[in-house]
Amino acid sequence: MLIRLYEQNPNQREVDKVIAILRDGGIIIYPTDTIYAMGCDALNVRAVEKICKIKGINPQKNSLAIICPDLSNISEYAKVNNTVFKLMKRNLPGPFTFILNATNNLPKIYKNRKEVGIRVPDNNITLTLARELGNPLLTTSIRDSEQWGGDYSVDPELIEEEYGHEVDAVIDGGYGGLEPSTIVNCTAGEVEIVRQGKGVLIE
Repeated sequence: MLIRLYEQNPNQREVDKVIAILRDGGIIIYPTDTIYAMGCDALNVRAVEKICKIKGINPQKNSLAIICPDLSNISEYAKVNNTVFKLMKRNLPGPFTFILNATNNLPKIYKNRKEVGIRVPDNNITLTLARELGNPLLTTSIRDSEQWGGDYSVDPELIEEEYGHEVDAVIDGGYGGLEPSTIVNCTAGEVEIVRQGKGVLIE
């Protein structure tokens, strides 16, 4: 199912349709400020397990990332000191994934590695969905780094053609990008850029 949402003014009826899918444990593909991502209600363990199966992700070996609508409730899901919080505030919303130590509020599937990635993308569709859902969204790129490129990564109609049988909805938010987020590891108290992607970190 292809659902069209406009970033500047997402149609509430269509947003409600997507939220109903997410609350029912459904899987969606949606635009971010970097590349199109696959996601679900991050607190629905069965939905998270389904995405891990689709993507071939082992949550014991791969850090899982979540999207929050803002930084107001970030301490519910991740341990963050004042220095890192200020760093995040300077750079978010934006194309960054901050790896932080997870709290006990996340389901056990996240805590196998005791880390969680936090994203607040500069994309109104994504932030609206996370805000309306009331829970964070799980986020994982639809393709691995060696597969980026080509229309099947950026054109929502072609994405729906390829993944429509595996997910419950593809959100058409226009053409996506090809450059992934910059990953910033803050788990050891020091800031380390482990993958330079889109955006320049303001330290």
